[in-house]
Amino acid sequence: MSHKTDCNGSRFSVDCPSRLLFDQVADKWSMMIMTVLNGGGTRFNDLKRRLEGVSQKSLSMTLKRLERNGIIARTVVASTPPGVLYEMTPLGMTLLPPFQAIYLWANNNMDAVDAARVTYDKEHRES
Repeated sequence: MSHKTDCNGSRFSVDCPSRLLFDQVADKWSMMIMTVLNGGGTRFNDLKRRLEGVSQKSLSMTLKRLERNGIIARTVVASTPPGVLYEMTPLGMTLLPPFQAIYLWANNNMDAVDAARVTYDKEHRES
């Protein structure tokens, strides 16, 4: 099923499927999870340890969203105790280059962003 016509002529329409998908895969936890999973399959508790500040609920919800969208795969591992392994799918791997570009941009431009924030804050101080 093609969703191109569902956007009513605008990719910025609130009901546009690509806008909804972007909202589900481009948030901070999704991007961080995909970055971690780029190194290979990872168990839930390992993800939680590596993603400082993520709650168990947020991690679980984000993983379910990414799995539903075909970005990651979830595999139950027969071990004692049983575990769950998450890994990138081929579709998910196609998202890594643009996300890595955003990450590099942020690292390379943090000084300029900090300077812009300082300038903005000085110019917009409330008296």
